[in-house]
Amino acid sequence: MTNQEWLNRNVVGIGEAMIEFAPVGENVYRRAFAGDTLNTCWHIAQIVRDRARVGYFTKVGMDAFSAEFIDFVAASGLKSDAIVRDPTHSIGLYVISLTGAERSFTYWRDSSAARRLADDFDAVLAATSGVGLIHISGITLAIIGESGRRNLLKALDAARSKGSIVSYDPNARLRLWRDAAEMQHGLREALAVTDIALPSFDDEAKLWGDCDPEDTVKRMSAAGVREVVVKNGQDAVALFNGGSLTRVQTPEVSNIRDTTGAGDSFNAGYLADRLAGMAPLSACQLGQEMAGEIISHFGALAPESSLERFRTRIRDHIEKS
Repeated sequence: MTNQEWLNRNVVGIGEAMIEFAPVGENVYRRAFAGDTLNTCWHIAQIVRDRARVGYFTKVGMDAFSAEFIDFVAASGLKSDAIVRDPTHSIGLYVISLTGAERSFTYWRDSSAARRLADDFDAVLAATSGVGLIHISGITLAIIGESGRRNLLKALDAARSKGSIVSYDPNARLRLWRDAAEMQHGLREALAVTDIALPSFDDEAKLWGDCDPEDTVKRMSAAGVREVVVKNGQDAVALFNGGSLTRVQTPEVSNIRDTTGAGDSFNAGYLADRLAGMAPLSACQLGQEMAGEIISHFGALAPESSLERFRTRIRDHIEKS
């Protein structure tokens, strides 16, 4: 780790929190809260506990579900002081549909307050000031619109100039953008303020025509990203750090129930291990283990009790360092 131990292990995620309905049986759904950067930060908070400060910056409404979300954040060990309330909008919602273990989503997010989370530059600047690790995604960039993206990227640039590290999962979702050209432009712009990129190869191949994960690494490293981790489902992860490329085989996973949140939980394991001072290869392996755990459960968040072995690993390393 550098940059004053990532400014004393201070983390904030930026993005959209949503109500999640996840199928757990025949016509039976469990209600929870989720969202790509939220999933990552929630899992980081569960496994680092009080060894890091993990917060979440978003905007929600004044409705009952938004209030319940803030209570959920506090109970999860996440810091809620950066959450903004919007009296005219509410929290978004999505429902998971499963075909076997593969998931698809139906969204209700047009009135989501999170779409306006970056409208106020001063609020974004305050939320990112003095933070060691700032985690964003392509979904974050998509929902906040052009002016919001300008504010966010400007704030990230300012934070990096003072020692912050930015991690970024492109998470390309064309339906959230006007067209592919706008999406390419927006996602490319973010690479200029990115230190750790965490793309998924299938997204990158569709958007950019990458032939293999090495193509993704080359493109992102050429844009100045110093650490690139390309997730690739059950296939090997391509890990680029310090100018060298390593392929890390992904362990086989049995008892797969729901692939929702697999990439987000990989991000959490990887970033938490890096936050604890572990090398990228070790962090990649923890990310793979985390993803394997999450997909054996329904929904985007793992049961808190299933994360104990990851918590022990992080605790032991920090205490020995």
